[in-house]
Amino acid sequence: MKLLDISEISHQTGIAASAIRHYEEKGLLTSLGRRGLKRLFGPEVLDQLALITLGKTAGFSLDEIRDMFGPDGRPDIPREKLNRKADDLDEQIRHLASLRDMIRHVAVCTAPSHMECPRFRKLLRVGARRKPKSGRHLLEKNRIT
Repeated sequence: MKLLDISEISHQTGIAASAIRHYEEKGLLTSLGRRGLKRLFGPEVLDQLALITLGKTAGFSLDEIRDMFGPDGRPDIPREKLNRKADDLDEQIRHLASLRDMIRHVAVCTAPSHMECPRFRKLLRVGARRKPKSGRHLLEKNRIT
């Protein structure tokens, strides 16, 4: 088995060496040794990094992604967790679509100013009720049409 050093992995994946070291510190990756000062990894690290990147893109935290690896470092992803994340993404898509539609309306609204547009005013009220920690808009709950 040919070991890859961190610079080779960074070059092949486009992921910064500092990020790879961070993933190792968080327990997502395991180096197999060193060549001089450079960490060495098995070839499976490329698949692990692809899963980490995919997981981050889907909105999983690094801790959640770490839990997606079995003790052997291979993916072991509970299907119910994937279904919950897919449901969350569906909800986010609905929220974003609603926001997009509102922005398009405001862009072509014939009201003399945005503040005179009833739909824009409703968007402001909905936005003011948004929970800051959740990062989610209440647009779907208060569907603006």
